Amino acid sequence: MGTTLLILGVALWAGAHLFKRLAPAQRTAMGEKGKGAVALALLGAIVLMVIGYRMADPVWLWVSPPWMTHVNNLLVFIAFYLFAVSALQTGLHQRIRHPQLSGFKAWAVAHLLVVGTLQGVILFGGLLAWAVVSVILINRANRDWTRPQDSAMWKEGVAIVGALFAMLVVGQIHGWLGPWPFGG
Repeated sequence: MGTTLLILGVALWAGAHLFKRLAPAQRTAMGEKGKGAVALALLGAIVLMVIGYRMADPVWLWVSPPWMTHVNNLLVFIAFYLFAVSALQTGLHQRIRHPQLSGFKAWAVAHLLVVGTLQGVILFGGLLAWAVVSVILINRANRDWTRPQDSAMWKEGVAIVGALFAMLVVGQIHGWLGPWPFGG
C-alpha cells in the first residue's frame, strides 16, 4: 500500500507541475482558480509521498559506502546554492537557464546516491525524471532565452552564505524527522 501511495504522490507531483506545459489551453481557461487547484494537487502529492514513503517496507537494492554521505551533502549544498542563485539573480544565473530545476536535479541525484531502497528510487528517481522532463518541455516551448543582466558580485557571497544556512537548518529538521544527514 505504501509503495502505491508513493507512486501516486510522485505522479500527482509531476502531473500538477506539467499540467501548464502539457495542457496550456485548459490551464489558461482555469484562470486564477487554476493556481489554487495546482497548489492543492501539490500539497496532496507531498502528503501522499510522505505517507507512502514512511508506510512502505524498505526493499534494499544497494547500501552506499559511508563516504557517499559527503558526496550527498556536497550535492545538496549545490542544490541550495542554485536555488539562491535563482532567487538573487546572481552572475551564475546568466550561465544556467534553469537554476531551480538544476538544483532540484542535484538534490534528487544526491539522495539517489545514499538511499538504496526501491522506495528511494521511486521517490528520488521519479522526481529527477520530472525535473528533466520539465527542462525539456520548457526549452521546447521557449527556445529563445534572454540571459539575465549582469548582477553585483556581492550576490554570489550572499547566495553561498544563504545556501549554507538553509542547508544547516534543513539538515537539522531532516535529523529530527528522519536520518541525520551529516554522517557520524
